[in-house]
Amino acid sequence: MCLTLLNAALATEVVCVRRYTRHALCAAGPGAEAVKAAFGRHAREEQGHALRLAERIQQLGGRPDFNLGGLMSSGDTHDEEGRTLVELLRENLAAERVVIETYRELIPYFEERDPTTRRLLEELLDEEEAHAKALHTLLEP
Repeated sequence: MCLTLLNAALATEVVCVRRYTRHALCAAGPGAEAVKAAFGRHAREEQGHALRLAERIQQLGGRPDFNLGGLMSSGDTHDEEGRTLVELLRENLAAERVVIETYRELIPYFEERDPTTRRLLEELLDEEEAHAKALHTLLEP
């Protein structure tokens, strides 16, 4: 069960890397440079999260599953061109909130079962909360 949960978290992080990278490449307009930089930084940090989760899965004797299956919908591949910076920021903020909630739900599961994984998830949660705060700041006028 714990490997299944960790692989689901891994898939979520990989989707985040993909979305942030896509958005960094297509962000345009006034203020775009700061937003592009934030998206690029977040993509790299999400990639680090994915790597840390994959390593933990291996340490637990599992195999990291990079097959995203149902997580990649046809809607996930739509053209981002023409979307405003505000739309891109709001989409990423909503996704961060989902990831934050996921980690908040996972942490109690690992509380007694696996303190090492719990600490990893707490660290990732802190970083995801920082992403959300940074995105929220960029949305403020």
